[in-house]
Amino acid sequence: MINEYAVKIENVSKSFGDTNAVKQLNLNIPQGTIYGLLGPNGSGKSTTMKMIMGLLKPDNGNIEVYGINPQTTPYEVKKIIGYVPETPQLYEFLTAMEYLEFIATIHELEQNEYESKVNEFLKAFELVGHENEVLGGYSHGMKQKIAITAALLIEPKLLILDEPLGGLDPKSARIMKDLLNRLTEEGVTVVFSTHVMEIAEAVCDNVGILYKGELLTEGTSDQLKELSNTPEGTLEEAFLKLTDSSSVRDIVEALAR
Repeated sequence: MINEYAVKIENVSKSFGDTNAVKQLNLNIPQGTIYGLLGPNGSGKSTTMKMIMGLLKPDNGNIEVYGINPQTTPYEVKKIIGYVPETPQLYEFLTAMEYLEFIATIHELEQNEYESKVNEFLKAFELVGHENEVLGGYSHGMKQKIAITAALLIEPKLLILDEPLGGLDPKSARIMKDLLNRLTEEGVTVVFSTHVMEIAEAVCDNVGILYKGELLTEGTSDQLKELSNTPEGTLEEAFLKLTDSSSVRDIVEALAR
């Protein structure tokens, strides 16, 4: 049983003007697990992930990543975090190989350390033959694969994924799912945000539902189904009921009239 936490969030709040993006959030994410952050648009998922990475400073409260405060020692945290955003922001004037070599240089990786890893990822994601093409000519899915490769190249202790499978073909998405399971077996912790409930149900060990900046509830998929009185249903049905969005069927029927 895992007793230590990779991420500890205590009474954290963050506002943008009059908008309370995150309100008094308390969250503990165990090491070596895949934790799904779910919630409708504007629920605070991206803000929470950016605070974990030290990209945003909370208005109050405390965050620790493997015992490191991302606000006071952001560089130390960034060294152990891999991040894949929903829309990768890459240096599109570089080739894929040049970009990955740049990432390796920033993290002070030896050439013999990263070359074999890069070749493995290029082969797995079927990018062999495209590695010397400029990233500006890549499709969204190809850019996503390079962003994933860059995040994993540094062997992170914490991997933060924001809708990471959206641009991937089915084979690459399956490879990614299996890879995440293998990484957690090796002790890597994954924070996973997605709008696709089937993916969350298949991949995540635990799920936290954010709603209007607050942690509404958390638990395994089965626990959330029990909590929402949908034990035989899907995580999507539980999510809609817990976030008071169960009237979606009525809305669809009204639109179809």
